[in-house]
Amino acid sequence: MRFSIWSVPSTEWSDVLDTARHAEATGWDGVWVADHFMGGGGPIPEETPTLEAGSLVAALAAAVPRVRIGTLVYGNTYRHPAVVANMAATVDHVSGGRFTLGIGAGWQQNEHDQYGIELPGVRARVDRFDEAIQIMRSLLREPRTTFVGRHYQLRDALCEPKPVQEALPLLVGCTGDRMLGITARHADAWNMWGLPDRVAERSAALSRACEKIDRDPGTIARTAQALVFFVDDPAAADRLVEQIPRPTMAGPPERLRDIVAAYVEAGVDELIVPDSTLGTGDDKLAAMDRFIGEAAAPFR
Repeated sequence: MRFSIWSVPSTEWSDVLDTARHAEATGWDGVWVADHFMGGGGPIPEETPTLEAGSLVAALAAAVPRVRIGTLVYGNTYRHPAVVANMAATVDHVSGGRFTLGIGAGWQQNEHDQYGIELPGVRARVDRFDEAIQIMRSLLREPRTTFVGRHYQLRDALCEPKPVQEALPLLVGCTGDRMLGITARHADAWNMWGLPDRVAERSAALSRACEKIDRDPGTIARTAQALVFFVDDPAAADRLVEQIPRPTMAGPPERLRDIVAAYVEAGVDELIVPDSTLGTGDDKLAAMDRFIGEAAAPFR
């Protein structure tokens, strides 16, 4: 299994860079960046300063030379897919062929309201995403692209230079059945928030979607994430998990190892650890070391 860190873009650039460099130096496999322009409320207040994802992945690609770099995930409503494809190809060149383009249908209401960007209903959003991923895939892999859809129209369009990777991976973040169908048709990797049982159920649904179109389910990588807390008292860990609405794993290292083993059993190829619950500064780096050295070690 691969293990990656998901750096919160609502921190200083110096902290994002320190986290990525520490991940690279200590054996992590990748660094992911979320795509938002402001906090969404709740645990991340709207006023929280937030760094832009495309600029971050380009900077990380130049500054951190080994690990894979990716977006988790680019919201489709913010940018035309041709613009995203050109960005992805450029970052792949900067990284020397280490970029994964993670994309999703978009969802955060306050960003759209404040910037005057339309956030359609779910059905229309998925319709638009279905067209967008086809455009991105074609622009990144074919000499020219013509596409005439309801939402996007391209005629004999170029995207040059092509990525360094012959097939730059497209990752889709989703859980719904229709989005899983799109993933089966067009993506190279899939991602969701979830603990092992839920991930296994949705992964099985993705496999069924692949089988319907005669695609080998094993050609789509499975990735997942949950919040991580080191809590030495198992009872206190249980109480913490019950209080947090996001999928969360908490406990001493041996309990976290058991959960990681369950992800392996569920067929997860890459486990992504958000750094938002690991502390700050040296405390965060120590927690990263503890996770990769104690919880993840048997599965690397």
